Amino acid sequence: MEERKTVLSVEHLSVKFTQYERGFRQIELPAIRDLSLTVKEGEMVAVVGSSGSGKSLLVHAVLGILPYNAVTGGRIDYDGMELTEKRIRALRGREIVLVPQSVSYLDPLMKAGASVRKGKKDSETRRKCREVLARYGLGKETEELYPFELSGGMTRRVLISTAVMEKPRLVIADEPTPGLHMEAAKRVLSHFREIADEGAGVLLITHDLELALEAADRIVVFYAGTNVEEAPVSDFEEEERLRHPYTKALFRAMPQHGFVPISGSQPYGKEFLSGCPYASRCELADGTCGKEVEYTSLRGGMVRCRKAAEGGNGRYGAGGESALFSI
Repeated sequence: MEERKTVLSVEHLSVKFTQYERGFRQIELPAIRDLSLTVKEGEMVAVVGSSGSGKSLLVHAVLGILPYNAVTGGRIDYDGMELTEKRIRALRGREIVLVPQSVSYLDPLMKAGASVRKGKKDSETRRKCREVLARYGLGKETEELYPFELSGGMTRRVLISTAVMEKPRLVIADEPTPGLHMEAAKRVLSHFREIADEGAGVLLITHDLELALEAADRIVVFYAGTNVEEAPVSDFEEEERLRHPYTKALFRAMPQHGFVPISGSQPYGKEFLSGCPYASRCELADGTCGKEVEYTSLRGGMVRCRKAAEGGNGRYGAGGESALFSI
């Protein structure tokens, strides 16, 4: 079988924000540390993590839309070449597209059809617009509706239509299902699955692990600004196949696996310490976990944990974070 081409490669990405404390003392607040992942053609990769874990910052870094006080390190490649500021400006909205979290992304003064066409009015663009809308179950009349006249599900489909009009090679979906009931959310993800099956790379950002398992090929678990595990979806069929104690805790937090809460809370910014970010919540932790932990391959996946190869069930008592899914 021919090897799929890598469309997005993120290597050792770091993001810090320059801020000023009392007395105008300048500090750098870390938000992402040593983060690496890839997305290949025809593949859907889901990034799961709680609020503040760095998911959306990854999106902003890839798209080149971080705020002015952001300081970045590492490297981001698209199609085998570094994604420089000049290059992302040329590709953004064309080969690399974003399906945003907020339905308010649509211009409230522009009809849905005009948004999908990006203002173009030629006959070929109109024909293509109707084809794309029809693909997602939206009739011709949808073109004449304003955003306030669309339901939540219709708005999601219009946003997807807007993204795929240019036949992108990389689609980034940032929390595309909030506020939707499970069946509607599954339908939305099925659209992204179709996009991947047609050859594009899809990077899905979500806090809902259960939903991600429905459509993705690989799961990348974020925690406290870095990735702690990467695993094929099939590994989530059994806890023993998973590698990191946090991922195993997420597995047990799912309703069908016991709905066990995870004690403690995720550290943020100034609370980041050297070593494993999960150590303060992990019953397997010892003195060696305070040292820097490399992201290494293990059993067909990736993990950032010194204890992963040693096994252990790493079970947690009740209390603290509830896991559906405040990861």
